[in-house]
Amino acid sequence: MSDNTNTLTDPFFIRECHPEEAEALLRLWQAAGTSPSVTDTIADIRGAIESSASVLIAEADRYIIGSLIATFDGWRGNMYRIAVHPDYRRRGIGRALVKEGEKRLAKLGVKRITALVEEKYPGAVAFWSDVGYEIEPGIVRFFRNP
Repeated sequence: MSDNTNTLTDPFFIRECHPEEAEALLRLWQAAGTSPSVTDTIADIRGAIESSASVLIAEADRYIIGSLIATFDGWRGNMYRIAVHPDYRRRGIGRALVKEGEKRLAKLGVKRITALVEEKYPGAVAFWSDVGYEIEPGIVRFFRNP
């Protein structure tokens, strides 16, 4: 980040992440305090970028300041790994990323979108509620790392 991270000198914009930006995306996730995952590797991030997923980034002042991954599995849309750098929060960047993710998923014919949100982050839960998503009662996520 630049020395003057408290003000945006240029408006932010949203675009697809490029494979060569995988390391910068990983640094954003670390700065934003997202929980580490077994897929937080340069190779896995590049794989996601090169797949059919929309790996979206928000950029300002030539820095990656936000991210969202939006995918469609043929059944429903999924959004996860939303992150905004702490110096740029509360400026509408997260909302803009969700709106762009929804727009891209709608073009694919998605009728339902789910968001993967860690309940240990009350701010994240509140954010998704504020942008119109609801907690689905009775659903528990199971996982296994093979």
